[in-house]
Amino acid sequence: MENIPTPHPYPAYKPSGVPWLGDVPQHWEMRRGGWLFRKMDRPVREFDDVVTCFRDGTVTLRKNRRTEGFTESLKEIGYQGIRAGDLVIHQMDAFAGAVGVSDSDGKGTPVYSVCQATHGAQPQFYAHIVREMARNQWILALAKGIRERSTDFRYGEFSKQYLPLPPLPEQRAIVRYLDHVDERIQRYVDAKEKLVGVLEEEKQAVVNRAVTRGLDPNVRLKPSGVPWLGDVPEHWEVRRLKTVGEAVIGLTYSPQDLTDEGAGILVLRASNILDGRLVYRDNVHVSSVIPPKLITREGDILICSRSGSRALIGKNALIDSQSAGTTFGAFMTVFRSHNNDYLHQLFNSKLFEYQSAAFFTSTINQLTLGILYNMKIPFPPIEERQSILQYLEEASGPINAAITRARLQIELLQEYRTRLIADVVTGKLDVREATSQLPEEPVDDVPIDTNGLMTDNEKAGLKPAPA
Repeated sequence: MENIPTPHPYPAYKPSGVPWLGDVPQHWEMRRGGWLFRKMDRPVREFDDVVTCFRDGTVTLRKNRRTEGFTESLKEIGYQGIRAGDLVIHQMDAFAGAVGVSDSDGKGTPVYSVCQATHGAQPQFYAHIVREMARNQWILALAKGIRERSTDFRYGEFSKQYLPLPPLPEQRAIVRYLDHVDERIQRYVDAKEKLVGVLEEEKQAVVNRAVTRGLDPNVRLKPSGVPWLGDVPEHWEVRRLKTVGEAVIGLTYSPQDLTDEGAGILVLRASNILDGRLVYRDNVHVSSVIPPKLITREGDILICSRSGSRALIGKNALIDSQSAGTTFGAFMTVFRSHNNDYLHQLFNSKLFEYQSAAFFTSTINQLTLGILYNMKIPFPPIEERQSILQYLEEASGPINAAITRARLQIELLQEYRTRLIADVVTGKLDVREATSQLPEEPVDDVPIDTNGLMTDNEKAGLKPAPA
């Protein structure tokens, strides 16, 4: 596929008068949001389905995206009509990017500002603009409160903001260019994520074999008495988890306990576990007295034990020196044992997957202490546990390295996409000529080299504005 045409800076700029925006192209106007969009207040029709505005900017029928993890109201109060093409701003989550254009007719919660374009405004362009206001924290700066979850960005505030107004054909060119680039980058990201999934499965297979059968292919086996486990080496024990360690349920806190980073203690939650490792995003901090047993220690295993999403139950990570000294939320459990290095490998086998029927129900997905303690696990002698750990470290090393490379490539692509969108929608790059050179039809295939990286020529065609 040919390279994406490279955009260039505009020939002349002028001050926008807006701190977050900086200079804009000379021919762009500046208008208030209330001049560009009017707030709608439509009645709900009997056949309307629920439309949801997600933090990634997607606004679609809830049933199109997912059904788990939502709180269903028995009585819908204050719902409003939404039409395809409306700009939808989630008043409470706009700071996190929950702004987009609805792709469907339906109904939405009263915490949405549903806006219809006027005076030559392209809704998709302004969805990018408001999301850029969120990315650079301008929406947070407008907040009257100090806590993110209480930060409302209502239509009244949006209507007062001065926003750039390029000519309508130029807005459309910007949207088309970004849609094209986004589709291309997303294909690379999807390919890398698929690769990570394959590598994770390969790694899990290696781990599962080692922790359930050991390293000796000729060892004599015996029935374990556990359906999911089958036969185990004859000299191994089969023990309940309660005999090898202690589990602790996390901290219950109230909204009044929330505070800013640096003013409290980090609360580790399910969002802090990604593919068996700890990540620090969407963080929550609290200012309260934490019982000593709820302070994380290096070597603890942090487990997601309750969630609206079944896929998260059992996800776990080992607490390292960086995450020690924090706390963890009530939907999380910490397991403490002198054997946690080995148990962490066991927890990342198919242990939770095979026993999921015990904690998946139609109403709640919860791995209780009782269920966790009663799980039966294969338990080899200490010398053999150490040999298995050494083997897994060596066998998993190349797989882990490949996973790390793929994740880094995903992060770089996502960072590039974010930067490019910011440069284009704020007028730092002119895409009018570049857009005119784009193919009419979307491209089906994205070439990826043998290392999973973009080729040099492709990188040259995806060059953002200099910092």
